[in-house]
Amino acid sequence: MKENCLVLIGLVYKKPKLSTSPAGLHHCQFLIEHRSIQVEDGLNRQAFVRMQVVATGEWSQSLASELTEGMQIQVSGFINRHESRNGNPLLVLHAQQIEMIN
Repeated sequence: MKENCLVLIGLVYKKPKLSTSPAGLHHCQFLIEHRSIQVEDGLNRQAFVRMQVVATGEWSQSLASELTEGMQIQVSGFINRHESRNGNPLLVLHAQQIEMIN
């Protein structure tokens, strides 16, 4: 059993950005938006989340050109805490696998 695994289906909300770390690692960052109806204790509940996704490594460069705004994807990976520029905590989905759905 994996202790930190998240699978999220949603739409690419913002066009991916490419960057390279000082260590030379390539990163592709974008936002995914998920909306669904979930049943909780017998009641329908709207679920909505926008989450930052980061893909690291050689595959991230081709990923940036393949993903377009509005594309439906499934992202599998783990979540980790990052800090925004102003020090606010963020949960980020570190992608290990991305499947295009449409």
